Amino acid sequence: MSVEVNHVVEGPADGEVVVMSGSLGSDHRMWEPQVESLVQNGFRVVRYDHRGHGASPVPAGPYSIADIGGDLIALLDKLGAARAHVVGLSLGGMTGMWAGAHAPGRIASLVLCCTSAKLGPPESWAERARAVGEGGLAAIVDALVGRWVTPAFAQAHPERVDFLKGMVLGTPDAGYIECCGVIEHMDLLPELPRISAPTLVIAGAEDPATPPEHGRRIAEGIPGARLEIVDGAAHLGSYEQSARFTQLILEHLKAA
Repeated sequence: MSVEVNHVVEGPADGEVVVMSGSLGSDHRMWEPQVESLVQNGFRVVRYDHRGHGASPVPAGPYSIADIGGDLIALLDKLGAARAHVVGLSLGGMTGMWAGAHAPGRIASLVLCCTSAKLGPPESWAERARAVGEGGLAAIVDALVGRWVTPAFAQAHPERVDFLKGMVLGTPDAGYIECCGVIEHMDLLPELPRISAPTLVIAGAEDPATPPEHGRRIAEGIPGARLEIVDGAAHLGSYEQSARFTQLILEHLKAA
């Protein structure tokens, strides 16, 4: 059953809707670098927190990718949006792929950033959930944000790293654990050929969590999809290389 997720809406009421779906361990603030440009270009930007994240509810688990995707479709219903562009990173990209395959009439286009259609090995996700269960997100926050940005970015922008760590630590442990289970059991590879929305896949050249080969596999699986690889970007590429990601996102939305 879907849950009503916390969300923020910005931009003209009559603009094309762009829903921005975030990574595991983030909330809607991870997309702040993109908002101004999208709004200035006439889009109605909707950012939200996944179930178990930010200010969204933390229902009892287990969760599946269908649950996470169902929350997105329920959000579109609440907004009265018949169709929307979906920009997702990591877990958000997985959400976009599920929606593109299972609710194609609702998806105007997809931008899939730093994500994977199948992210194993499954036992690594079970182990991560176990670590958070035993020590809370504080036990993994340094390693997690260490994958989100490159060492050069972390050294140059310690205040931004602190912001990202605060965002992780603001995530409910239970919600994070259940969403680890989503990725542990998820396999969207067979669904990719069903996606008909115009799709851009963006990978970070230095992403240790979802390296470019994951993006390449998605782009090869979705008919007509295009892959872009951004230099100097780790897993949270939209934050670290915000100008380049924003440019690519805007170009794709306008073309779609």
